Amino acid sequence: MKARVAILISGRGSNMAALIDAATAADFPAEIATVISNRADAAGLEKAAASGIKTKVIESKPFGKDRAGFEAVLQRALDEEKVELICLGGFMRLFTAEFVQRWYGKMLNIHPSLLPSFPGLDPHGQALRAGVKISGATVHFVIPETDAGPIVMQGAVAVADDDTAETLSQRILDIEHRIYPEALRLLASGRLRLEGDFCRIAGDTERGGTLISPRTI
Repeated sequence: MKARVAILISGRGSNMAALIDAATAADFPAEIATVISNRADAAGLEKAAASGIKTKVIESKPFGKDRAGFEAVLQRALDEEKVELICLGGFMRLFTAEFVQRWYGKMLNIHPSLLPSFPGLDPHGQALRAGVKISGATVHFVIPETDAGPIVMQGAVAVADDDTAETLSQRILDIEHRIYPEALRLLASGRLRLEGDFCRIAGDTERGGTLISPRTI
């Protein structure tokens, strides 16, 4: 049986599209059961519907600061679809600690930096202002703290001297689309285990794969 997944979005849903595409493979261990948005105007809803995925809108604005009230409605929707795992894809709504604990170890998020560096807003600008030579994206389990939680997978790109936030963002987005489906594959196939603040991967013996930037040879 494939794990039933909900993708939560607030905008264009580019990572959502990558996950939906990956899940069409016969050997992918998860199926996208539903896409839920807290905004009716989220462009990703149309993309999901065009892919034959059931969509739902739960507007968060009417709830104001009542996060628990919003989450109660969201949880009912997840229960109705028998959702087992959640992937956040640009979901711009903070969760209560209670909701996060309920889904601990079953909810993934992706952030466009090599966490724990540059959490929060404008990660690309943060990276450029820090003068780093390598940046990237991180898939992690969700905990109450923003852009924190055990790291599942990371992908990196070299940062060029003439990069802008926009050019760096586009290259990192390509990495996001590669690693998010693979992280979901690992979770849905039961290969991940949590040990305190760390995520371990069964059968992972990789020791290679170095990236040096700038190249000197």
